[in-house]
Amino acid sequence: MRTNYCGTINTRYLNQIVTLYGWVHRRRDHGGVIFIDLRDREGIVQIVCDPENANTFQIAEKIRNEFVLKVIGTVRPRPEGTVNLALQTGEVEVLVDTIEILNPSLTPPFQMDEESLSEAIRLEHRFLDLRRPVMQKNLRLRHKVTMAVRCFLDQQGFIDVETPMLTKSTPEGARDYLVPSRVNDGHFFALPQSPQLFKQLLMVSGFDRYYQITRCFRDEDLRADRQPEFTQIDIETSFLNEDEIMVLMEGMIRNLFREAIGVDLPSPFPRLSHEEAMFRYGSDKPDLRIPLVFTELTDLMQDVPFQVFRDAAQKPDGRVAALRIPKGCELSRKEIDDYTHFVAIYGAKGLAYIKINSLEKGLEGLQSPILKFLPEPVVKAVLERSGAQEGDLVFFGADKAKIVNDALGALRVKIGHERGLIDSEWKPLWVVDFPMFEWDEEENRWKALHHPFTSPANGHEDLLMTEPGKALSKAYDMVLNGVEIGGGSVRIHRQDVQSKVFNALNISEGEAREKFGFLLNALQYGAPPHGGIAFGLDRIVAMMTGAESIRDVIAFPKTQRAQCLLTHAPNIVEEKQLRELHIRLRNPKEVISWSY
Repeated sequence: MRTNYCGTINTRYLNQIVTLYGWVHRRRDHGGVIFIDLRDREGIVQIVCDPENANTFQIAEKIRNEFVLKVIGTVRPRPEGTVNLALQTGEVEVLVDTIEILNPSLTPPFQMDEESLSEAIRLEHRFLDLRRPVMQKNLRLRHKVTMAVRCFLDQQGFIDVETPMLTKSTPEGARDYLVPSRVNDGHFFALPQSPQLFKQLLMVSGFDRYYQITRCFRDEDLRADRQPEFTQIDIETSFLNEDEIMVLMEGMIRNLFREAIGVDLPSPFPRLSHEEAMFRYGSDKPDLRIPLVFTELTDLMQDVPFQVFRDAAQKPDGRVAALRIPKGCELSRKEIDDYTHFVAIYGAKGLAYIKINSLEKGLEGLQSPILKFLPEPVVKAVLERSGAQEGDLVFFGADKAKIVNDALGALRVKIGHERGLIDSEWKPLWVVDFPMFEWDEEENRWKALHHPFTSPANGHEDLLMTEPGKALSKAYDMVLNGVEIGGGSVRIHRQDVQSKVFNALNISEGEAREKFGFLLNALQYGAPPHGGIAFGLDRIVAMMTGAESIRDVIAFPKTQRAQCLLTHAPNIVEEKQLRELHIRLRNPKEVISWSY
């Protein structure tokens, strides 16, 4: 039986006989003595095969990288001059008494300590990629995070309850993954986008405090921080208001970071209204590590000769804002042009600017192609409001408020990173007071900003029927370093209020009954006030590890085309299976090419 993991052997075990199991990380033949770096999940230890032990040495000569071995040997100090303090095991080595090859290995397509690897190759051979120390570290941290969550919630009286994976399609959010029913011809299940409705039903059932670390599914376009299947830390509780829920969840996240990576997050987290976040940062998930903020100029530009600014300022939904860049005069014309192309991604038609070369010279000390269109008092007001100093540059955004916010908000983050303006490692906050609804121009109707089960803010219930665009909600998002890691709300626990929200969303009574009848029925049977939150486990762990993509903290992820390169999924199924499911394909079967 194994006595130790490889990576735990140190000077405490000197002169002891140990039994180790692991994979050959590297084999080196130095003048007749064979050295093997034996690796397991805890790390690497150096194994020494001496030619005086003839049987062992003959076996060692056959060993190659990634062979699986059982080794019995004696721990001894490394010879002087060979100590490697970079390894936990670097002061010792194991002199082999017996060695057994448990299984040989083909030559792997890459070394386990290679850094510059193609992601396609890694995902195709994920079982090997997961042997790499960095991936072992990532997934072990993920385990540590989930254990810390479970321990905290258990201590707070939360109960782990599983909810269905096969459920009903309720297409009010992202696109569902559908599962055809064999025994119910023409009917489909949906994989859950979240356990939202079931956790509300659990509150009606009196469980009071629920949590689940669960898989969720969304058929949407993928990005680095998205996967078709992902993991949520899903939480719901009864009889707490939004402030009490936020305090409790803030405590969980602080405990989580302390336990998992030894980081002490601030207490309490700052809170920012949605309106202020958009006004100051152009984003409802601002990265507070970046000190840059917007300067509001809409009122200043109402009557300026510069038509781009004037038209934007006079639009009901228009905005003119500025972003001051400290020492921005250093930016070259090419860099400014590159930023202009960047903001165009977000719909901006240009990126006006003023360079402040010298404050003493007044307008003559400024450099900009738009100065001739701006009256001197307006220019002075811009400099005063923005706090511009000599050597700074001021960028401008002028268009619909959404375009200005999106474009300057993204530019703020890009410049903050590129110019080294980030001033701390971790900056959490709560964004609160979200609008209940946002206007969908394509469908010409209001849509729920979070989801249609979010409670209106106190005093805003009447606005649901009269001015839904002004109604605020009891919703809250936890943001960390510009990433939304959790979102939640107090839910609607009264059927009459829920019906008002459906009405504002242009969901008829019949449609509401068809889609959500089970919830509406439950709300009539003494539903308690309740609320909750869901955290993105993959995002949190990715941030802790510094991974560029959540794929690096998921054992078997999909690509950005929602494919698994390891198992070649999705795949074509047999005609017999389709007939059993009562399905006929409209388009000819197109076989996916799995060549890389």
